[in-house]
Amino acid sequence: MSTTTQAPKALRGVGNWIDDRFHLAKTGEKNLRKVFPNHWSFMLGEIALYSFIILLVTGVFLTLWFNPSMAHTTYDGSYERLQGVEMSEAYASTLRIDFDVRGGFLVRQIHHWAALIFVASLVVHMLRVFFTGAFRKPREINWLIGVAIFTLAMVEGLFGYSLPDDLPSGMGVRILQGVMLALPVVGTYVSMFLFGGEFPGEDIIPRLYMLHILLIPGILLALIVAHFMILWHQKHTQYPGTGRTNKKVVGTPMFPGFAIKAGGFFFFVFAVIVALSAFVQVNPIHLFGPFTPTSITSGLQPDWYMGFMEGSLRIFPNWLDFPVFGYAVPIAVLVPGLVIPGLIFGGLAAWPFIEQWITGDKRAHNVADRPRNAPVRTGVGVAGVVFYGILWLAGANDILSHTFSVSLYWTTYFFRVAAIVGPFLGFIIAKRICLGLQRRDRETLEHGYESGTIQQLPSGEFIEVHKESSQDTVHVLESKAEVDRIDDEMIASVEEPESDGVEAPAARGLKGKLRAGLAHWFTKDNVSFEGVEAHTGHHLHHGAGHSEHDEEMAGSH
Repeated sequence: MSTTTQAPKALRGVGNWIDDRFHLAKTGEKNLRKVFPNHWSFMLGEIALYSFIILLVTGVFLTLWFNPSMAHTTYDGSYERLQGVEMSEAYASTLRIDFDVRGGFLVRQIHHWAALIFVASLVVHMLRVFFTGAFRKPREINWLIGVAIFTLAMVEGLFGYSLPDDLPSGMGVRILQGVMLALPVVGTYVSMFLFGGEFPGEDIIPRLYMLHILLIPGILLALIVAHFMILWHQKHTQYPGTGRTNKKVVGTPMFPGFAIKAGGFFFFVFAVIVALSAFVQVNPIHLFGPFTPTSITSGLQPDWYMGFMEGSLRIFPNWLDFPVFGYAVPIAVLVPGLVIPGLIFGGLAAWPFIEQWITGDKRAHNVADRPRNAPVRTGVGVAGVVFYGILWLAGANDILSHTFSVSLYWTTYFFRVAAIVGPFLGFIIAKRICLGLQRRDRETLEHGYESGTIQQLPSGEFIEVHKESSQDTVHVLESKAEVDRIDDEMIASVEEPESDGVEAPAARGLKGKLRAGLAHWFTKDNVSFEGVEAHTGHHLHHGAGHSEHDEEMAGSH
């Protein structure tokens, strides 16, 4: 008896009607069978996507009640402590959402927590991509799109944080205006254009509102769609393992396995964000009051992702400020406010092309690196994380000074030194750890792993039995690509083959010598796995007799 089930007649009719016009049946079947690799770290990008969806949904709800106006009003709402206080319509409408709209405070908390988690998941996702080399050919464009999404997400968060017009957000806008004014010659014009006059003006909140709900979300949505379309076309990278190659993906089909898992994971993310919003209060604007240019408070920091800029502004010295033709050039604001973020984001965007230029590696890579197998890249990434982390901590130097009873000046001096020395130490330590792990991997591949079992040979010698690693472990260890040590001659042969023993012009120039030096630095400490064969393992000897071959194997270790 046949157990085949068919779709209802009405549904089959609709499906046939659509397929007759768009011919989607074969395309849909092929895409539903598409395989996605399985690894927990791939979920980091999904967390960012789900957080963005939650941001869009909760943002629509908030726009129904928020009034983006800087017109003055006197508050007469439910929050008694601020009754009779003059404030902007923007701040009053935010208080109305919190205290008078049913569920409004929870939705605003969900929106804020989703924004924090969105940026955090982007950061961790990009670190995963960077450390595993998943940005290499053919995924350079998708990496650039990711950097653009990350940059716009931070700007979007800053603008959203500024909209309620409470005291902390107003101080953030004031810092933003100070960075604009640091621009030589054009700074005052840019500030006047954005604020519509002198700070704070009457136009900044409506303008930030339009950017926050229309322009930047639209660009973000377009970039995210492009990111996933490219990902879908190029397929996902995968970690090394049994059966995984640059041309073969091992994982779960899109339907039903991956689709069900992704759907369930969305609700997990949503549940965590709602739980945080319900039990962990964030940005309680009713405690700080409305922003006025004459008010200030202490002990407050911006949202975590802007902490590095806050820290760089706090610790950068003002010794280098100078005038040009009567115009002040405040280096102490210009460099930490614009140059340092430009170096961070510009460095992220340029790194795939820098690494490709240094190594000359233009192959397609669909299998990710283990971070230990790219020690220089890992060291550079750790140096960047240390630099960012030190600036982030420096943004709370006043709180650290108060908490640990240390002079504020000494914390500032410490962070100035640490911001320079820390990245170098991070690079050196991370690189040495990676090289040590490479050597251990080579030893494990060649000799197996220590079983903890001691065996006595007939000669009286005691040895520890080494056992054969699992097949998957062997595949992972053998996945380390053999990287040749690059010198001047190899660079010259890549750029332009030498003729008649004459050094290639590309190697004689400054660019060629620079590339040769960087390539040598990038590959000089490579731990070679060439000629290493997987260990077959020692076996325990049962009984008194054993072969000479077993004895020789035992004695060799």
